[in-house]
Amino acid sequence: MIHQFINNGYYIVLDVCSGSVHVVDQLVYDVIALYEQFDAEEIKQKLSQYPPAEIDEALAEIRELKEQGKLFTQDVYRDAIVDFKKRKTVVKALCLHIAHDCNLACKYCFAGEGEYHGDRSLMSYEVGKKALDFLIENSGSRVNLEVDFFGGEPLMNFRVVRELVAYGRSRERECNKKFRFTLTTNGVLLDDEVMEFANREMSNVVLSIDGRREVHDRMRPTRNGKGSYDLIIDKFKKMAESRHQTNYYVRGTFTHYNLDFSKDVLHLADEGFEQISMEPVVAQPSEPYAIREEDLPELLKEYDKLAKEMVERKKAGKGFQFFHFMIDLTGGPCLYKRLSGCGSGTEYLAVTPWGDLYPCHQFVGMEQFKLGNVDTGVTNTEVVDEFKLCNVYAKEKCKDCFARFYCSGGCAANSYNFHGNLLEAYDVGCELERKRVECALMLKAALYEEGE
Repeated sequence: MIHQFINNGYYIVLDVCSGSVHVVDQLVYDVIALYEQFDAEEIKQKLSQYPPAEIDEALAEIRELKEQGKLFTQDVYRDAIVDFKKRKTVVKALCLHIAHDCNLACKYCFAGEGEYHGDRSLMSYEVGKKALDFLIENSGSRVNLEVDFFGGEPLMNFRVVRELVAYGRSRERECNKKFRFTLTTNGVLLDDEVMEFANREMSNVVLSIDGRREVHDRMRPTRNGKGSYDLIIDKFKKMAESRHQTNYYVRGTFTHYNLDFSKDVLHLADEGFEQISMEPVVAQPSEPYAIREEDLPELLKEYDKLAKEMVERKKAGKGFQFFHFMIDLTGGPCLYKRLSGCGSGTEYLAVTPWGDLYPCHQFVGMEQFKLGNVDTGVTNTEVVDEFKLCNVYAKEKCKDCFARFYCSGGCAANSYNFHGNLLEAYDVGCELERKRVECALMLKAALYEEGE
């Protein structure tokens, strides 16, 4: 399977199953589009605007690439997951809901202002300790383990964060494990003490900010209704600089209210941030801020606009990383990761303040997806088996999509929330993902052309 597209003047051909990316001229692009349907003479007739000798040269190049396994390759991965359910999995990552409470009142929050539509609660050290023990005991021979301190707002329970990091570190050597801790924060409680601790102990820090002041304040007010931008922007800048502009990212959410989201990305870049993510809000169409199908044409243009600007800034020595345009063409995730995604419900679990286990943070509070508890371990194995079967070939919308090895089938929670089925796909998200993949490949082509 191949996918052809034109982006910012580049003619790009992706060989989906080999992962090979070819930047070609218009003649070769047009020949490739006809190659599998017609013979050489028919192609020359259909492309009579080109000299026949040049078409012959293009055909020879295409045949050579096909023989090398770089073009028109067959899908050899379908058989790799025929018995996917029986694969052995170990838990390698936990999302610790250290605080079901928040000092902001974000209007799009899936966690219901930090409460997850339940009681406000902070995780105790005892529950967190059991969670880390559970992770160690269920991680098999895996050495590197990941723990994200999440909320709500985790800094509302900072004392327990510190205690749990210390406990995790105390067990690393005896258990032959290495913890990679991360912290996601809205920044309101960020101070020098937190920064010093995070820079010493956190492998990554996620800083939540939506871009321009007016955009951020509209959706991320404080509990008393005031804007939070001015409370956090300088602290986030200090945090980014203190980490030498690495191992962090500022993460925003764009909504129907700021379809011109590229301006928010560039605003953050202009403020000095070099690691940026900007995600589309995921909400039911009934919400006034939700992304709708009719918004898609404008959003697709915004991604193109952003990619073009990133090329220009890179050339000018002012480049930055945009999370959704980051693609590794030479390495990247292993086969099973590419086929099955984030590992929610199998390798990655969320833990509530009282110790209940869920497939991920977005399923917390849905009792039908409760997997067990840190005391009992995973007891709801039927749900685990459902998640084991989540892969790109089990989903009708994914199995023939050119982007399937980059998005790995998308988010299971989004599929369930919009269709009531883990094996569906969130259609708006799919359209945006396909455009992001195209932009990412164009960026690779542009930087390659510049010798980078």
